[in-house]
Amino acid sequence: MARRLGELENEVMSRLWQWNRPVTVREVLEDLLQERELAYTTVMTVMDKLFQKGWLRREQEGRAFRYEPVSSREAYTAALMNDAWATSDNPAAALVHFFGMMSPEQQEALRDALRVVAPQLSEQPPEEAPEQSVEPPAEEAAEQPAEEEPGPGPDIPEQPGG
Repeated sequence: MARRLGELENEVMSRLWQWNRPVTVREVLEDLLQERELAYTTVMTVMDKLFQKGWLRREQEGRAFRYEPVSSREAYTAALMNDAWATSDNPAAALVHFFGMMSPEQQEALRDALRVVAPQLSEQPPEEAPEQSVEPPAEEAAEQPAEEEPGPGPDIPEQPGG
């Protein structure tokens, strides 16, 4: 389960994700000092805790360590979203509400993502493929026309006027 990062943890991780290279505590501190006063030991403690929690890996270089993220910001965000979704008693309804809150730009990003994963989903054996639709109640199913062969994958309808 991915735990949401604290404020200073997030500031440190944001820099490491952005820089995309191994860095020392001193480098992170110098950048953070442009925005707020912090002690070297505070940043060192935060980075050590991020290492202990598995967010960072480190290699010793002389007397200092060089730290780098174990995974990307996108992987962290996806883990948070998955954890939030898993708390719902009705995941399909949660997704409907989530999609309803999305901006047109976010909906377009979702369409793009679905185009990428749709081929991967169609390659999975049926018993391993994630459920992609919600079955209507039995009385509604009788009124539905026969289903067509599934297309390349799920899609979000275009926004009117967009």
